Amino acid sequence: MASIRKFEDLICWQKARELANFIFDITDKPSFKDFDLKRQIRRAAISPMSNIAEGFDRGTQAEFIDALFIAKGESGEVRSQLYIAYDRGYISREELEKGLKLTDECSRLIQSFSAKVKGGSARGLQFKHIPKIDPMKEFMKEKDPELYKHFYGDP
Repeated sequence: MASIRKFEDLICWQKARELANFIFDITDKPSFKDFDLKRQIRRAAISPMSNIAEGFDRGTQAEFIDALFIAKGESGEVRSQLYIAYDRGYISREELEKGLKLTDECSRLIQSFSAKVKGGSARGLQFKHIPKIDPMKEFMKEKDPELYKHFYGDP
């Protein structure tokens, strides 16, 4: 399996990009009359791909996972806003269904990827856990081997 070297390689980022372009396409139509909703849904649609990119480039596992969950939440926000756009007659039933499918795909891809980032075996050097040395353990091993054996087993 090829390693991922840049955020553009991530399938969840690619799908988020597709969602953002879809939202821009439907909000460019004259039937999308609500300027405030147009601005809000566009900002929300840009956010998933932006958060995935930002989290990826931050370089720590915790920050990346946080960014992925923000991206997932923004996908949900877009999904909700698509309903109001449909209810107000700004988009067609087909556009609603395509948008719902894209937001659902984004959410599931982000969720799946975040689980892999959390628990993956090949997590990268920046995620390598280096245990701290316990000076008391070494002291006990040297001064009282029986007590050491009781707590830590055979050396």
